[in-house]
Amino acid sequence: MKLLIVWILNALALVAVAYLLPSIHVAGLGSALIAAAVIGLVNMLVRPVLVILTLPVTILTLGLFIFVINGLLFFAVGHFLDGFEVQGVMAGIIGAILYSIISWLLSALILSDKD
Repeated sequence: MKLLIVWILNALALVAVAYLLPSIHVAGLGSALIAAAVIGLVNMLVRPVLVILTLPVTILTLGLFIFVINGLLFFAVGHFLDGFEVQGVMAGIIGAILYSIISWLLSALILSDKD
């Protein structure tokens, strides 16, 4: 149940990013749900490999190259999916940062653990 809620929150965060940035477009909530699922899969499967392959550059830039990796992956998902469009790599970097912040805020507000 928690996974389903996080997926919906991520889709809402993606819609919010598309609302805030004019260079990112989402066709609707259905497209946002699909894009959020694909972004999650790409971050789970592809991102760790890229982080390891680019480790020397990441160390030289004191970790800032991770933003470039996240932005490139965000841009790539927007390039391959219909209904979700990212118009450039810089828009991908800014969009990925905003997506992470909004997703984190929504998760913190909705899924706060009350143990």
